[in-house]
Amino acid sequence: MSIEGRLEEARARDAADPLAGLRERFVLPRGPRGDPLVYLAGHSLGPLPRAAEQLIAQELEDWGGLAVLGHERARRPWIRYHEFLNDELERLAGARAGEVVAMNSLTVNLHLMLASFYRPSGRRTKILIESGAFPSDRHAVVSQIAWHGHDAASELLELAPQDGSDLVTESAIEATLERRGAEIAVMLWPGVQYLTGQAFDLTRITRAARRAGCIVGFDLAHAIGNLPLALHAADADFAVWCSYKYLNGGPGAIGGCFVHERHAAHGALPRLAGWWGHEPATRFRMRPEHRPSPGAEGWQVSNPPILSSAPLIASLEIFRAAGMERLRAKSVALTGYLEELLAALPVTLLTPRDRTARGAQLSLRIGTAAAPQVLARLEAQGVVCDFREPDVLRVAPAPLYNRFEDVTLFACALERALGERR
Repeated sequence: MSIEGRLEEARARDAADPLAGLRERFVLPRGPRGDPLVYLAGHSLGPLPRAAEQLIAQELEDWGGLAVLGHERARRPWIRYHEFLNDELERLAGARAGEVVAMNSLTVNLHLMLASFYRPSGRRTKILIESGAFPSDRHAVVSQIAWHGHDAASELLELAPQDGSDLVTESAIEATLERRGAEIAVMLWPGVQYLTGQAFDLTRITRAARRAGCIVGFDLAHAIGNLPLALHAADADFAVWCSYKYLNGGPGAIGGCFVHERHAAHGALPRLAGWWGHEPATRFRMRPEHRPSPGAEGWQVSNPPILSSAPLIASLEIFRAAGMERLRAKSVALTGYLEELLAALPVTLLTPRDRTARGAQLSLRIGTAAAPQVLARLEAQGVVCDFREPDVLRVAPAPLYNRFEDVTLFACALERALGERR
């Protein structure tokens, strides 16, 4: 059967989907003529939750009607605004109470974590990351190494795939930690690799880092809201994330941070301090000494940006209603269905075929010769996905709002775009 011939099958699957109604809780983009687009780019920016508009309007009303009094009297008082986010973020991160805080942006949070956890000493001076890490992570790590007076040329370890593969296996990570662990101060690893879409076993990685005596932290930009996480049980030291991708918090959304309770309760751990990390009971006494709040909140430096936090409240309410386990089951089904549809097309799948080793993203290598033209032809057909040089399409059917019909329409459009290329 042709790809287009499977549209009725896809629609039947959508009709039987118990999560289908969640799609109506988002404003999905439309083309210039008002036609709905096939939106498969939630790994770059999630769509607008409908309830976000009302929440932002309420904050604007409270600002106008209360001004400074809104810090204590707004419908959601601004002084403790991050508390309206933390509970659901703890559930999504698999964290205990107090181990998570909504604050800053991902890279700012990464710098704050490295300021506390990267303490080069003796032989243990190196940071281990993946080769091809997201550039902002690499920039942060290199600058932290330089901040301590070291040279990244010798102190940055980048683990690359072997034997022509696009993927780094957990066994390769374990072997590197066993061989070089005594030199490594911190390991920073993604929950999901942004380019390939490969998901990693965070518990297995953490155990290997523990055996090597390393601090281990995770960048969860492409993992939180995408995969079920269990950071506390995995025994990770810290993790950071942004909220504008799968969490649908909007452009510039407040980010998040996890600090394991064994560190979060330890007020003597070095940190870059700010007044919002001071314990709430004495914060406004304006005394010169810093007394960190217990838990991850002690790493806050500034009060939260209200207008870029409100949309995340709306999205997290949808996650709470859906349940991460049900979302994960639908995600596995969506990517599996898309993989079936793509089997007949001349594309190479970078993402693992093992569905337990990937999230809601499939990355496709389409060949360099006419990649820009293929992308343009997809856009002309109303498809929004993501292109990375030189020839990779990143496609993310997010289970909160994407349908089996969406992935089928994408496969049809890609088939036509590739056919025009020839």
